[in-house]
Amino acid sequence: MARRKRRLLAATCLAIAGIMGSGAGRAASISNDVVKIGVMNDQYGPGAEVTGPGSVYAARLAIEDFGPTVHGAKIELVVGDHQTKADLGSAVARKWYDSDGVDMIADIGSSAVSLAVQSLARERGKVVMHVGSATDRIFGQDCSPTGFMWLYDTYAIAQALAKGNVAVGGKTWFILAVDYAFGHSMEAQLKKIVADTGGQVVGSVRHPLNASDFSSFVLQAQASKANIIALANAGPDTVNAIKQAAEFDVHGRGQNLAATTFYLPNVHSLGLQTAQGLRIVTGFYWDRNDDTRAFDKRFRKLSGGVPADHVHAGVYSAVLAYLRAVQAAGTDDGAKVAETIKSLPVNDMFAEGAKVRKDGRLMNDLFLAEVKKPADSKGPWDYYDIKTRLKASDIIRPLDQGGCKL
Repeated sequence: MARRKRRLLAATCLAIAGIMGSGAGRAASISNDVVKIGVMNDQYGPGAEVTGPGSVYAARLAIEDFGPTVHGAKIELVVGDHQTKADLGSAVARKWYDSDGVDMIADIGSSAVSLAVQSLARERGKVVMHVGSATDRIFGQDCSPTGFMWLYDTYAIAQALAKGNVAVGGKTWFILAVDYAFGHSMEAQLKKIVADTGGQVVGSVRHPLNASDFSSFVLQAQASKANIIALANAGPDTVNAIKQAAEFDVHGRGQNLAATTFYLPNVHSLGLQTAQGLRIVTGFYWDRNDDTRAFDKRFRKLSGGVPADHVHAGVYSAVLAYLRAVQAAGTDDGAKVAETIKSLPVNDMFAEGAKVRKDGRLMNDLFLAEVKKPADSKGPWDYYDIKTRLKASDIIRPLDQGGCKL
């Protein structure tokens, strides 16, 4: 009996030691006793307003919420500027992965740079979490076991914009598309989705890239009497089209513009008088609920009063998900952490009760927002009225249709 008790006691002690020592054992597998996260994007150029330093602030908040260490290893944050150049982004990523001990790269914010970094990360077995980039190739034909798409993509934008607007009464459409591959693709997708959801495209027109005069195109759209005038373009073309649509009082005459790529800072620059009635797809709005407002309050202390946009919120969520996966996996080995990210739920103020698919796509909902009239805004940055929520399963490309070999 005494011998049996001694054996039981020894076994119990070993079990307790195993439980208590499991964290220490995992900490030993953290390379160089540090988990190093790199935020890469356009820090000073045209993309800086919607990604840039704001993504760095968001990553800092995620690390602050997780804690300064993981399994006893400290967490470090480094920042890189790719200047929207794929070769420069690759060079930064190569140095980070090969020489500087960076374990994960977040954001990027340029599709061309994202694809280049994804290729390198696949070779190195390193994690990359794309947030501000939108090419659906990241989780399609160019997918990687260690690559993740965390916010939106071209397929989801088209699905959400079309389905969301039709759901709130935008049955008839006129499409104003830029005359190159992006515009052609978005135009074709919108036409199909609008028709599939019970709407009707009553007309379309293409404009040259970097057009300065949209008056004839806007007049055609206005004459169509379509409920929705979709802008299948980006950057200065979108801004110029919105400005000239305001001059023709498109919204005042009962039509809404819908932009495929637009951000809260763009609304701020244009002003509500010009941008009112514009409908956009977003993954986050700072004033949506108590949790988003609490995050934004902390963010503004770092940003000098500028609110977080959806790329910034997405970076926060991605960095937090990565750190939680390192904690659960007990290692910073890229392949093991990536598998753990896919096995854990994502539940934060950006993505509520979401999951990550095998192809690395976060199944997060998107929102259709409409820019408020000046009289409806309660103050600075109170710009959006959320019209409807689009479920991830309804707008994100099905797993078997993307061409991902995973």
